[in-house]
Amino acid sequence: MSEKVVSGVRNVAIVGPYLSGKTTLLESLLFVSGAISRKGSIIDGNTVGDGAAEARERQMSVEVSAASTVYQDIRFTFLDCPGSIEFAQETDNALIGAGAAIVVCEAEASRVLTLAPLFKFLDDWEIPHLVFINKMDRAKDSFMDVLNALKAVSSRPLVPHQYPIRSGDGDDTIGFIDLVTEQAYHYHSGAPADPVPMPPELQAEEQAARQEMLEELANFDDHLLEELLEEIDPPQEEIVKDLKMELGADLIVPVFVGIADKDYGVRHLLDALVREAPSPETTAQRRGLKPNGEETIAQVIKTYYTPQGGKLSLVRVWQGQITDGMSLNGVRVGGIYRMLGQQTQTLQAASTGEIVALGRMESIKTGDTLNLTNSKQTVSALPKAEILPPVYALAVVAEKRNDEVKLSAAMTKLLDEDPSLAWLQDPDTHEVILWGQGEIHLKVALDRLRRKYNLPMNTHPPRVPYKETIRQSATKVHGRYKHQSGGHGAFGDVYLDIKPRARGEGFNFSESIVGGVVPRQYIPGVEIGVREYLDQGPLGFPVVDVEVTLTDGSYHSVDSSEQAFKQAARAAMQEGMAKCSPTLLEPIAYVEISAPSDYTSNVLQLISGRRGQILGYETLSAWKGWDKISAYLPQAEMQDLIVDLRSQTMGVGYYNWKFDHLQEVPDKLAERLLATVGSNSNKG
Repeated sequence: MSEKVVSGVRNVAIVGPYLSGKTTLLESLLFVSGAISRKGSIIDGNTVGDGAAEARERQMSVEVSAASTVYQDIRFTFLDCPGSIEFAQETDNALIGAGAAIVVCEAEASRVLTLAPLFKFLDDWEIPHLVFINKMDRAKDSFMDVLNALKAVSSRPLVPHQYPIRSGDGDDTIGFIDLVTEQAYHYHSGAPADPVPMPPELQAEEQAARQEMLEELANFDDHLLEELLEEIDPPQEEIVKDLKMELGADLIVPVFVGIADKDYGVRHLLDALVREAPSPETTAQRRGLKPNGEETIAQVIKTYYTPQGGKLSLVRVWQGQITDGMSLNGVRVGGIYRMLGQQTQTLQAASTGEIVALGRMESIKTGDTLNLTNSKQTVSALPKAEILPPVYALAVVAEKRNDEVKLSAAMTKLLDEDPSLAWLQDPDTHEVILWGQGEIHLKVALDRLRRKYNLPMNTHPPRVPYKETIRQSATKVHGRYKHQSGGHGAFGDVYLDIKPRARGEGFNFSESIVGGVVPRQYIPGVEIGVREYLDQGPLGFPVVDVEVTLTDGSYHSVDSSEQAFKQAARAAMQEGMAKCSPTLLEPIAYVEISAPSDYTSNVLQLISGRRGQILGYETLSAWKGWDKISAYLPQAEMQDLIVDLRSQTMGVGYYNWKFDHLQEVPDKLAERLLATVGSNSNKG
């Protein structure tokens, strides 16, 4: 990676659904710009964008990959982002540092809906973006059908920048018409596209598409609007200027076509990025920063832990310059690197607009805003992507018991690389739970634990934290503990009243002792004994919503002790709780599911089929054509909810949830649970 003199910088994220061809497009961009001399392939696992072992095994991107190249004296850094919805956090974090994004999609109108969440994020953050319709040699729908489908999921107007030329039988795309210059081109294998005369049969369609482009641009340019009204053909320079200005302000979305694995359309895509993509200065100004300011401001968009180089923090330099050895946020920069996938090039400094990796920034996390430790300027933290709520969980246990001591440190690094993971020890089941965005997401995380940290794990679905309570009361329940073994003995004697409380009121202990039949110093022991018993009631689960009152008892002046009264209380609880009609409770979650309106009926059926209670649904105000469905759903039915939800909604449905209340398990289901799970179900 030899250093070249450049006149500008562009940072471009490559985003889009799984299998749309993003990594293949990156490979083509690097190849035609001269960064690599030979293209790799997804099947062979040797592309620049898929260097991670987890990616090669699955033939899919699982993390952001950065790659730099120089084209027409512009330094491009491309961020190849995963397409699977399970790795959306990676994409969101990377987009925060990008100046623009290429949205890659297939020429299939029915699959365009999968772009809706991505368009929403781009528009919410006002990130300039264009569309590259890939795989035009396998187009299942016409260009206009795909374009109209794209318009339906974008809040910004889509502007056709090119119009495809199909072969005589219409089965293949052999070129395109540039709607700015009105020059037609035929694709040519291994070389730039050849200019050709305008196909007469496409002239009317080209004129209609060009007019559409100009009319959209004229919505933001009064001068252009006047020219169109006066039927004046605007000069090309004016059209390019408008495209650059309006793309940079995220007012329009230009649309390009091509075939990435053949390099078709890729050179013209690069040319457009050179002409029309916003400069780093424009992007910085949109974030309220001063690109020409002397103070150093940067932001971490990705964290890697590499086997050889240790921790690398991929940062976007928003303002100023970073030099090797500089202290940022109190941490010394231990190396600056430009990346080409897994390869790195050592640099002495990085300037405004560049995306580089910083070495050994140990206490720095993804999303952090960096500035000079001794800076005189007070720097507000830059906005960062919201952490996605976890929706899929597995209980994890180290295969080797001795490895459990290493788990915490390894998990900390794992979550540093991927903030959308979370782990905790469940206070009820005492299991270590790993949370993430889906089954593949967690499998990748577990692979990393094994490969990077030599921590193979066993997994199983998390246990449901069932509870139990009582339906009836029991009074004057007697418990006595008497033990004699030489010397002082042990004696405690209590009478308890046990009553159910309303759902959610929890546990309450009181006493109504008269005449000192149980001395004051022994009463705390009674409460301790009661509480210890309630950790595992007669059904084998923690007991909730119970009131226990100490009403009577007796003691021995020599043999009684707090410990003896604790044992007496446990004995009373064991006898009395069985008489109180114990019943099993399950946690119920409040769930809000968001999905396209076309799939609302599917979601309603999904909820009903999981013992859910539908509370209602309404139009999702911030999303055109989406609904939000609210429901109560048993936590026992939520383990693979996200899997079924995505399969029912083209992969775009999502949900948020929180614990709401406990509810009695239906009798027949409770019988099956108690028969199969048994009293050991909730033991740690």
